[in-house]
Amino acid sequence: MAEERIRVAMLHDPDADGLGDYLTHLVRALDEAGVRVESVPVGPAGGLSAGSRAAREVRRLHPDLVHVQLPSTAYRLPGLLPGLLPRATPLVTTLHADGDHDGHRPGRLATALRHLTDRLTPGSAAVVVTDPRIDVPGAAPVHIPVAPPVADQPGAATRGQRMRARLGLPEGAPLLAFLGPAGPEGGLGHLVRALPELRRAHPDLRLLVIGGGTAGDPADEPAALARRYAVADAVTVTGPVDPDRLSAALHAADVVVLPAVAGVGATSGELLTALAHGVPTAVTVPDGGDGEPHRAGAVAVIRQRAESAAIVAAVGRLLADPVLRRRLAERGRAFVAAYTWPRVAAAHLELYRRTLGRDEG
Repeated sequence: MAEERIRVAMLHDPDADGLGDYLTHLVRALDEAGVRVESVPVGPAGGLSAGSRAAREVRRLHPDLVHVQLPSTAYRLPGLLPGLLPRATPLVTTLHADGDHDGHRPGRLATALRHLTDRLTPGSAAVVVTDPRIDVPGAAPVHIPVAPPVADQPGAATRGQRMRARLGLPEGAPLLAFLGPAGPEGGLGHLVRALPELRRAHPDLRLLVIGGGTAGDPADEPAALARRYAVADAVTVTGPVDPDRLSAALHAADVVVLPAVAGVGATSGELLTALAHGVPTAVTVPDGGDGEPHRAGAVAVIRQRAESAAIVAAVGRLLADPVLRRRLAERGRAFVAAYTWPRVAAAHLELYRRTLGRDEG
């Protein structure tokens, strides 16, 4: 007799940066694994009324369990949820609080995460963390990693070569690529500041800024940074890209540079995507841990964060050593092979079964 599909009400903030792609992939993979997911949007701006609406929707759906997926910065709302939801319905909470985007304000991030865990996790039957560095007092969280948001697309290598031609790159000219937030936290300003020194050794070097995010402060926009450091002729911004174009852009690049000021670990979708495309990648390292990609030798390390000279050293070494680039490409693909959405979904399904007492062993 076939197992009845587990029904999950997935509560999430539709406006939370970085969670949209994650949830799209997770829901699709869960569906393929036999889990029925109903989306329940709930944002922090609505406060108690938003939480009440979400609770009413959960009661209407009668799910087997509720899974909350909200960022740490929305702690005020999820902290109210356990008291609003049906008591007989188990609650699973995923904490998304890697430092990649908020680490330049560690005190604020730590405070938000503390409030989130203090208020929400005591009412949860299970807690998931996407980052093994997250400490959840009084709980034994389950670490379920993320997977690349964008897989290597068919035909992307050929389209990447065409993209290089459209950029007007001379034969053999190095192309760097940047992924991530356009604001100061992504470290783009430090990378652009490193370009003049890198171009002394590689006069034809170019930088491709992939994506269309805004920096908030006009002075931190990619074009403004390029003008400030007199490299406007060397910087191209793609604007918003779909998966096919993103994949082509990565195949066009010789090196990806991720100089986030908080460091970059295995929770970074940008890093996992770059590694999945076999592009040698240079990254800054987070404080105190998440050294998986670094210990595996899957990335080149930028030794100091928020320091353009360190970027010059790391990227310069990569550009000068084709053997090193090939080795990093191979190790990167091998590292990211363990990070797949079917595995992520299988880990969630196992947790759901255990929470509901349906585990098979």
